[in-house]
Amino acid sequence: MKKSSIVVALLGVLIGVLLMWLVQVLGERRRAMRVGGSGWRKVELILQSIDENYVDSVDYGKVTDAVAAAALSALDPHSSYMPPQILEETEADLTGNFDGIGIQFNVPNDTAVVIEVIPGGPSEKIGLQPGDRLLKVDTINIAGVHFPQDSMVRHIKGAAGSKVLVTVKRGKEVIPFEITRGKIPTWSIDAAFMVSDTTGYLRLSKFSRTTETEFLKSCIELLNSGMTELILDIRDNTGGYLDQACKLANLFLPRKAMIVYLEGRHRKREEYRADGHGPLQDIAVKVLVNEESASASEILAGALQDNGRARLYGRRTFGKGLVQEPFFFTDKSGMRITVARYYTPSGRCIQKPYADDYQYEVLKRYESGEMIHADSMRVEKGGILPDVFVPVDTTRAGQFYVACNRKATAMRFASAFFDGHKKELSTIDDYGQLLSYLDRAGLERQFLSFAKSKDGLEPKDGEWETDRQYMMTQVQALVGRYSKLGDKAYYHLFLQTDDTYKAAIAD
Repeated sequence: MKKSSIVVALLGVLIGVLLMWLVQVLGERRRAMRVGGSGWRKVELILQSIDENYVDSVDYGKVTDAVAAAALSALDPHSSYMPPQILEETEADLTGNFDGIGIQFNVPNDTAVVIEVIPGGPSEKIGLQPGDRLLKVDTINIAGVHFPQDSMVRHIKGAAGSKVLVTVKRGKEVIPFEITRGKIPTWSIDAAFMVSDTTGYLRLSKFSRTTETEFLKSCIELLNSGMTELILDIRDNTGGYLDQACKLANLFLPRKAMIVYLEGRHRKREEYRADGHGPLQDIAVKVLVNEESASASEILAGALQDNGRARLYGRRTFGKGLVQEPFFFTDKSGMRITVARYYTPSGRCIQKPYADDYQYEVLKRYESGEMIHADSMRVEKGGILPDVFVPVDTTRAGQFYVACNRKATAMRFASAFFDGHKKELSTIDDYGQLLSYLDRAGLERQFLSFAKSKDGLEPKDGEWETDRQYMMTQVQALVGRYSKLGDKAYYHLFLQTDDTYKAAIAD
């Protein structure tokens, strides 16, 4: 073959290769163009391409849930998608009731122990008692097998009207109870009681649909007992319904006083003001807050602080100033989308800055020293700053105290103590009577013996002097919880070592 012919042949091959490459590149570009687009079109095309091209069958529900969760998580830390089970649990917690049998229990070892039977609930009506050990739910063994507590709750809960067989151990006797589940109230007020002749204390854990009603009922009881000053504890209250926070603020504020206002890109400014009919306008108020007081808690605290109706004690609040609006789907899932920011009466938006480590921001406060030094707090960091700063007490966590808490020694001791003193404890319904009983019960000696024999824990030389007050307050509170006073006793006893409460009382 002539040289010129070879060259022509090679050029032909080269041109063919180039044409094939060009066709491939253009084809890839055309495919890229087909799955491109603007706005939400790209998401639609991605799902369409999966449907048309994916190698295996597609679980549409799983993919849809994943897309929804990913999309909302890209907006802000509080917009979220909730599958049916999560939505149901969230709604039940805030609506003020859920379907179940009406007990509260702890798991001090690997067996659940009933610590409270809700008055009027299905369990009380059928005879369950504090101290009962839960052995089985229907045919499922839940005792002594390290059964997960959240799974235990799911098996016990169920639709109102349905039946569940709960087998318990009471002393040496094993008793099966067939219980018909019912509507169980979930209270937003953990405890309310008088701490002096004129000062009442109220601990509010969340803002549910029933919060205003509960709050008014508790305040009436406190007023009838002589209350002229209220210490309102909203520490660790992560929020709830906005309208309930506004209704509580309204109880204390004069007519036309600003409570809060909301504003967003698709939401015009909306103001909430007091109507002047609140029955607590003459009651002095002190509010306890900390780094876990969030959202609706901050609305209430900000409204009372900005209007000069309350002094705040504690540490900078969480810093959640976003309003989530719920949307529900027919498959019983739902989502919450941030639609506005809320502002205190003075115009403060308390939402803290978004950051990649947003979920660890509170932990960073410890590292930066903010929990110890008041001058580390900054308005621009978000949250509401207290009028009186109370640092974290770093002296109480001795090695023995930490070791006991790690092994739940105090909780297990309280359960064992109740087993042996059920008759006496179950009749106590007066706080003074409870204190007298605890003082003569010899709890300190018995607890130290229990810790040594059961967990091999013993305070070192000089360590008990540091840990004793906090450790024994915890022990007394857990034992007192088994009395008829329940959580009232628990929280009342804990106030003895509560520095934030002491600061409020002393001011």
